[in-house]
Amino acid sequence: MRKERISMQMILLAMMVVLASCVGQEQPSPTNSVSEEPVQEVEGYRVLADHLRVPWAIAVAGETFYVTERPGSIVRITPEAQERQEVRLAKPVAARGEGGLLGFVLAPNFEESRTAYAYHTYEADGGVYNRIVLLREDDGEWKEVRALLEGIPGSFVHNGGRLAIGPDRHLYAATGDFNEAEEAQHVESLGGKILRMTLEGEVPDDNPFPGSYVYSYGHRNPQGLAWDSNGQMYSSEHGPSGSPGGHDEINRIEAGGNYGWPLFIGDDTESGFIAPLYHTGPTAIAPSGTAAHEQQLYVAALRGEALYRYDLAAGELEPVWQGEGRIRDVLVYEGRIFVITNNTDGRGQAGDTDDRLLELNLEDN
Repeated sequence: MRKERISMQMILLAMMVVLASCVGQEQPSPTNSVSEEPVQEVEGYRVLADHLRVPWAIAVAGETFYVTERPGSIVRITPEAQERQEVRLAKPVAARGEGGLLGFVLAPNFEESRTAYAYHTYEADGGVYNRIVLLREDDGEWKEVRALLEGIPGSFVHNGGRLAIGPDRHLYAATGDFNEAEEAQHVESLGGKILRMTLEGEVPDDNPFPGSYVYSYGHRNPQGLAWDSNGQMYSSEHGPSGSPGGHDEINRIEAGGNYGWPLFIGDDTESGFIAPLYHTGPTAIAPSGTAAHEQQLYVAALRGEALYRYDLAAGELEPVWQGEGRIRDVLVYEGRIFVITNNTDGRGQAGDTDDRLLELNLEDN
């Protein structure tokens, strides 16, 4: 493993904060690079890690963070250093378009087992798919233990990808419609769904469709999963592109619920379908990771280039932090809020130190 740090990068970071400018090109980091610089403090946030390569999901254990990178690595971040870890999989990551190494969540017994769950895109038999695997951290790298579910329909757009463990200690996965919108209405397909399984990868006996992983359907491209303090589940979801566009959604998830895509958007619905709890109308914010804190949802937005807060009681969505470009994921941990930027994904304006893991300093959070 090679240790290095270019001090000029820290100088450039300070200059960008003062000048409020974050425009530039992606600067790749060396493989398995380690930073020994202290956490950088700036007004409004702290930089916990930088030079991340198209990061997608945040997980945390104690004071150690893990961030997946879409090309296929996991970055381990401590207060002292950051290390890019190799991920050894039985089927290689297909990191093209919106595909790659996406969702990631640590097992509840991670401190003892060193295991985690990951969602990634792969290619097989001329097609594109997604799979959910169990990984183990061992000697500075991650190794696949076994696959829990394979053959989830995929594409180089609309892969969904978020993983989360619910209050019921089951594993949930958000899948996209893989650009075949009508499949979201077919319960037999795993595309355009929220899936639910045991931590061993089995179908729970109380799933709404016997023998099926499908928990809810009629989704376009959900990328956020969260539960409030009452145990109610929510999801954030991308609305349609083109005309009409926008209509990004926050949904209250019910077992067996049909959320209407592609038959309905916005408030348009009819009996047998569930309308969104909130939608953005014609404005697109492209919501991604979502986290709950008490009776509020924090939603990372890509096109909206902000962290939004949705008040469950008031039914209002507002931006609470912005100015650093696209935001892919948000984590609330021990009352603190963490986000990862996503400016190196080919759709953002990457600064010299992008992408970054940030701890936010929000008042009244």
